[in-house]
Amino acid sequence: MDLKSAQEFLSRCFSPAETIALLLRREEPATVSQRIVTLETVLAPRYMRWLSHENANSANIYVAANPLRAGSRKRTKESIASVRHLYIDIDTDGDARLASLRASDVVPTPSAILSTSPGKYQVLWRVEGFDFDTQESTLKQLAIAFGGDPACTDRNRVLRIPGFFNRKYDPGHCVTVKYPSASVWTPVDFHLELAVSNAMLFSLAISSRKQPGKRSTSESDWVWVSTELAKGKDAVKLTRELASRRSGKPIRE
Repeated sequence: MDLKSAQEFLSRCFSPAETIALLLRREEPATVSQRIVTLETVLAPRYMRWLSHENANSANIYVAANPLRAGSRKRTKESIASVRHLYIDIDTDGDARLASLRASDVVPTPSAILSTSPGKYQVLWRVEGFDFDTQESTLKQLAIAFGGDPACTDRNRVLRIPGFFNRKYDPGHCVTVKYPSASVWTPVDFHLELAVSNAMLFSLAISSRKQPGKRSTSESDWVWVSTELAKGKDAVKLTRELASRRSGKPIRE
């Protein structure tokens, strides 16, 4: 284990005196425990040694991506104090998708890239100026545009901590991190609309060709999109409307 790496990561992600949430999860037997503590508490050598002990005894160690309100007792959406990070989990075709993300001009340079296991990554951007609705919609756009896990788009999402082992594997995989940028990004630095539109339209086209016979949801969506495009409708607006129809929630501007 590399406790210095863990301490550096947490110090980069959070400010002194902030309240953060740690999650400890074991695979067998399946158990979950949570600790709501201040940053200083976690960084203390004694606490880090305890986390190391837990990790050595098969516990996976996570931290919530955003700080909690002071006095919080649970890691709920309502307890999140502010938006600190955007993030994306890349679990399939990881190396290719990460390379595509890093080469893209629709997102800024990531603040941190965690290698959570071979070919799997968590990418973070340190941000400010995001409200919760804007964060949620941007997280969904990131997942669509770059093939991330669509389930990892909640404001109270947890991330692995570098320096500890991913205990889903035997032997465990030590989570590592790189810091490509020290900048703090704002909403105007993300230009995901066209990338999301292209990704969704491509996905719809492929799905509709693969499923003969009874019309699937994807095929019906593709027919609708194709018809609207033929009428001269804007592809980006159509993609937002389609995403809204699928999620049951409006996509905010």
